[in-house]
Amino acid sequence: MIERHTLAPEKMSDAVKSQMAGFHREVVDEVAAAVSRDRIVVVGMAQNPFVKRARQLLDGEGVTYTYLEYGSYFSRWKARLAIKLWAGFPTFPMVFVDGVLEGGYAELVKLRDQGALKKQP
Repeated sequence: MIERHTLAPEKMSDAVKSQMAGFHREVVDEVAAAVSRDRIVVVGMAQNPFVKRARQLLDGEGVTYTYLEYGSYFSRWKARLAIKLWAGFPTFPMVFVDGVLEGGYAELVKLRDQGALKKQP
């Protein structure tokens, strides 16, 4: 597995570390709380067709999930950027299963095809 390349903390000033730690912290905390609490979490945005498809797939499978939406192509881009920086994943939707970021819509389809998404009451 190739590890994601990030800037080493010792290469950041304390001011930058503080700025990054506080950048839309309430949004990141909300997502992190949902991911640690709920079995399946989909983080998305309005108007994104892949987010819509992911939700339709889960609904069609009868899977219970938490959906968190942050703006659209025209709003809340900084909040979405904070989530991307936290997760290290560049696109939406972000699909978390059992606390693990599995990827987006394509990975969700693979999980369904592998039987990893069990129907829930």
